[in-house]
Amino acid sequence: MSKRENTYQPRTNLVHGGTQRSQFGELSEAMFLTQGFAYASAEQAEGRFIECPDDEFIYGRYGNPTVRMFEERIAMLEGAEAAFATASGMAAVNAAVTAPLKAGDHVVAAKALFGSCLYILEEILPRFGVEVTFVDGTDLAAWKDALREDTKLVFFESVANPTLEIIDVKAVSDLAHAVGAIVVVDNVFATPVLSRMLDRGADVVVYSATKHIDGQGRCLGGVILGSRDYVRGTCETYLKHTGASISPFNAWVMLKGLETIDLRVRAQAASSLKIAEALQGHPKLERVIYPGLKDHAQHDLCMEQMQAGGTVIALDLKGGRDEAFRLLNAMKIVTISNNLGDAKSLATHPVTTTHQRLSEEQCDALGITKGLVRLSIGLEDADDLIADLKNALDAV
Repeated sequence: MSKRENTYQPRTNLVHGGTQRSQFGELSEAMFLTQGFAYASAEQAEGRFIECPDDEFIYGRYGNPTVRMFEERIAMLEGAEAAFATASGMAAVNAAVTAPLKAGDHVVAAKALFGSCLYILEEILPRFGVEVTFVDGTDLAAWKDALREDTKLVFFESVANPTLEIIDVKAVSDLAHAVGAIVVVDNVFATPVLSRMLDRGADVVVYSATKHIDGQGRCLGGVILGSRDYVRGTCETYLKHTGASISPFNAWVMLKGLETIDLRVRAQAASSLKIAEALQGHPKLERVIYPGLKDHAQHDLCMEQMQAGGTVIALDLKGGRDEAFRLLNAMKIVTISNNLGDAKSLATHPVTTTHQRLSEEQCDALGITKGLVRLSIGLEDADDLIADLKNALDAV
């Protein structure tokens, strides 16, 4: 299969897409652990620095054959013209958002974001003269009111972390494009398996490959996907000179993760729905938040946009922080960790971990209560997880 072949179904591309073999004909993708590359002549070195073809390389920070295979494969999955792999998901967010901006530009962003994303938008961009307006991501009228003729970019998570609100990507993209703004979407909770953001109008998609793409909690990584001009022009130039490149080893791990991501995510989503349904109405819970449940405020949008509720559930315990901690400490299978998208089921208390830098007022505005526990459902048997969670709730 040629590296840009894309006539097969996604699962086939996830196994074979982007593969390039050396003269040795290795079956598993080769790992090129090298910082630099040799040239046959001074003339060749000069030419490569003037214009470097896709299948040639200059320096590890600029590109690598193993990294390129990962980029090609995930671009096929997302339906993107190009991809650039980064050292982490936050490196991808930072480059995708920062690279096109300059002092005086205006950004509109959803206020329900991961803590590190909020830090970039609240703290870093304003230092360099970029104005940022935050809105309720689910309120289309708020987006319309905030967007201006000088709005350069909008940013949001397709599924908000950790409250699991769903944003209407097509509607927001249409509003943003009407004023000429670039739409950047963090799609990590929805995954490229359940939803392709470019098909819904987004210009740029970012992932923390650390999550479902690796899927087994091994390595950090990120990726930016979009048009060739944006990814290989605007973002690549920024990334080359600021140094957020992924290591070849991590890229190789991500390649192997892509082989099974479709199977894993669909199994995890099916288990998540079963678990959410089993816990609904539990007397210790104020609410079970899961977009796949029919009582979720954006359930219909979720089904249209993702076809499934995803792999993450939020539980809001009536007793606040103390009962949330008792639940976490009583679980036997589910592990306390602030990661997600792992083969192992993980749980965290956002107010004291991922969102601890936010003020109480900010958490209240976002709906992140002291009793909220975020569950990332893994590949264990769903019935075992239900029993574990119910036993832990009994201990509460």
